[in-house]
Amino acid sequence: MKESVLGIDVAKEKLDAFLMIADKEYYKQFSNEFEGYHQLAAWLRRMDAGRVHVCLEATGQYSDGVTEYLHEQGFPVSMVNPARIKAFGGSKLRRNKTDKADAKLIAEFCREQKPPLWSPPPPHFKELQALVRRLDDLQQNLNQEENRLQAGTQAETVITGIKAHIEFIKAQIEAVKDAIQAHIDKYPDLKKQQSLLTTIPGIGKLTAAKLLGEVRDFKDFDNARQLAAYAGLTPRNFYSGSSVHRKSLLSKAGNANLRQTLYMPAISAKRWNPIVKVFCDRLLASGHRPMEVVAAAMHKLLHIAFGVLKSGKPFDPHYLAKTQIAS
Repeated sequence: MKESVLGIDVAKEKLDAFLMIADKEYYKQFSNEFEGYHQLAAWLRRMDAGRVHVCLEATGQYSDGVTEYLHEQGFPVSMVNPARIKAFGGSKLRRNKTDKADAKLIAEFCREQKPPLWSPPPPHFKELQALVRRLDDLQQNLNQEENRLQAGTQAETVITGIKAHIEFIKAQIEAVKDAIQAHIDKYPDLKKQQSLLTTIPGIGKLTAAKLLGEVRDFKDFDNARQLAAYAGLTPRNFYSGSSVHRKSLLSKAGNANLRQTLYMPAISAKRWNPIVKVFCDRLLASGHRPMEVVAAAMHKLLHIAFGVLKSGKPFDPHYLAKTQIAS
């Protein structure tokens, strides 16, 4: 059977698709919505491409819809850590950065590396993920309405409406929080993982739930560095040796929901987590910028969470002292 590869560069509103059939190449754009998925699948069938191995980056919710749709349509699909695609591009000395070039790079990666196939997550994970993402949406809506109220509108009717909507959203937020915890309590494995994560200073029950709703299975990653790359928190992005002298920002690659989940816990962990605090104090003393240190704290916190879940043991606040004694 004829075999082809398709690389998809996923954005919020569109999909850039690069198809390779033997020595022929084709490129087309589709909308990142159900109608676009349908058109993409129809295009692949019209192209007489045979068995098409589809490959795209694991970038969070923007890639979920098309991945599930193509899998349901019978296409073999691989969802790849963005860090692997970036490293592959570096090995090819690729310098062009366009949506079409990115889609082609993903297709080339698929053809050469033959990544493992994706399978749908279990229903209990999908439900937890939907709940934590709904909570984030509601929190954003609340922030928007509170900002409108603080903007100083003088229309009494508008003010009354905004206040009523704020109270409604707050009630919805509490209801979703209750639903998240009730869902976790139904599944012993989720409950155990949440309990382990909450032993880490900086991570509460809700943060633990969000982490478990964004990372399908921490054990899917061979090491903490792979998990950090999946989140877009690789160390070179924020505390390489040169970053002391120039502004460094978080990478936009990877799971943005996961990075957002870690931001406030990292702020807390900088003060109250003994391991993260020592680490951050050392970075500040060496001249790193405050935002670089926050990003580093996010990275360190994710490493600790990985270690706790991988080992199945609670957080040990004396870990650093023990390793120093052992050495």
